[in-house]
Formats: sequence, structure tokens, C-alpha cells
Amino acid sequence: MQATAFTYDPETRAGSVLLDDGTPLPFDAAAFDAGGLRLLRPGQRVRIEVDGEGADRRVVLITLQTF
Repeated sequence: MQATAFTYDPETRAGSVLLDDGTPLPFDAAAFDAGGLRLLRPGQRVRIEVDGEGADRRVVLITLQTF
């Protein structure tokens, strides 16, 4: 699934993405670390993997979108 980085805190390595329908979805340090990223800037296109449904949906992996 694709999304756009919305917020990112380099100290906690957590933040949020915006899905293409505008829905915000937070991610934690574990999801950030799983993707092997070192930095993320708001506005970057990312690829995410999510787990769960509805209110329990969470990002488990975030990587940069490559074309």
C-alpha cells in the first residue's frame, strides 16, 4: 500500500502517514526500524504494510516508495 509521510520525530522514530484517501495512520519506532530507514521527511511517498482492521489497524513496515 502507498501513502505519504505526514509527520516524523527523529528522536522517537515514530510519526504518521496519510493514506491516499486522506486517512492518517500512525507508525511506531518498530515499523520505522523494520524498513531500514534512517530519515523520513514529510511529503515523501512511502510504501507501508499494515496489520489489523478498523481502529486496530497499524503500520508494521514503512519503506521509501521506489519506481
